[in-house]
Amino acid sequence: MEGTPLTVRYFAGARAAAGRAEEAIPAGRSLDDLTAELTRRHGDRLAPVLRVASFLVNGVTCHDRQAPLPAGATIDVLPPFAGG
Repeated sequence: MEGTPLTVRYFAGARAAAGRAEEAIPAGRSLDDLTAELTRRHGDRLAPVLRVASFLVNGVTCHDRQAPLPAGATIDVLPPFAGG
């Protein structure tokens, strides 16, 4: 499963900024590496969203941004939500 790509799913404002609902990214990186790659891919529209977003890795909040992401993981990008 080492080569199985990560699935990145975008929600709300992250979806609008990325211009897509999800995409596949090669495995073998940390969350910090992933956000750098996503910024390279999508530029100035997504970068500010990523700075304030929360990230779920396989449904669990990610607290260690340097830990390697498991191959085949699903990463949810959740910008701050307004309302209640």
